[in-house]
Amino acid sequence: MAGRRGPGAGRREAAAGGARRFPRECCEGLGGLDYGQVDVAAMVRLFGYVDVTDTGFIVAVLSIAFNPFFWNVVARWEHKTRALSQTFGSPRAACYCLGAVILLLNCVRSHCFTEAMKSQPKLEGWDCHWTYYSGLAISAVGTLFVTSSFLALGFTGTFLGDYFGILMEEKVTSFPFSILDNPMYWGSTAIYLGWSLMHASPAGLLLTAVVAISYTIAVLYEGPFTEEIYRRKQKGVKSK
Repeated sequence: MAGRRGPGAGRREAAAGGARRFPRECCEGLGGLDYGQVDVAAMVRLFGYVDVTDTGFIVAVLSIAFNPFFWNVVARWEHKTRALSQTFGSPRAACYCLGAVILLLNCVRSHCFTEAMKSQPKLEGWDCHWTYYSGLAISAVGTLFVTSSFLALGFTGTFLGDYFGILMEEKVTSFPFSILDNPMYWGSTAIYLGWSLMHASPAGLLLTAVVAISYTIAVLYEGPFTEEIYRRKQKGVKSK
């Protein structure tokens, strides 16, 4: 919506016979960019290419925000009432069912994310091999973090098993938890960042920022609550 263009202008131009054109710059020049000179105005221009009123973009934002909200609300409700465990016959079966729902919601989120990128114009200066392979490398690192986190935690450890009373014996400190906290979340964020770069998509970058913000908020809620669960466990062990 740069230059006071109306909402959806990029899509209308694409429908009329071509994507919106931006000045092409040599991709090799990105390597010598002095990032200390990048100012807020440059970021405003970048995200000015994004039509935030586009229906697909709004749906993607809602799906991103909904997922952590959903699993936190449901998991806390289960921890308080044990309703899911009673319904499915055991805490483990209930956790598996919630995990399956979370995986399905993540697939829907990824689909909405991709469709939102497709509905918005590319930034031609990024539509080159250097950006594509940089994004591919970032996505690979993110996939490594997500996969290794899952292997270290297991299914119930990954999908909120501690809220169901399925507690781990000790804190996981192996890779990737040895180098950063919440590697599952930040690995997922890295995958979306790499995917956005591979598609030279300013809309994708903005949506990735929404992913990072939603995970940051989720960590603020999940961290203290999970610590309290394990604190009570330790207190119960000591009292025996």
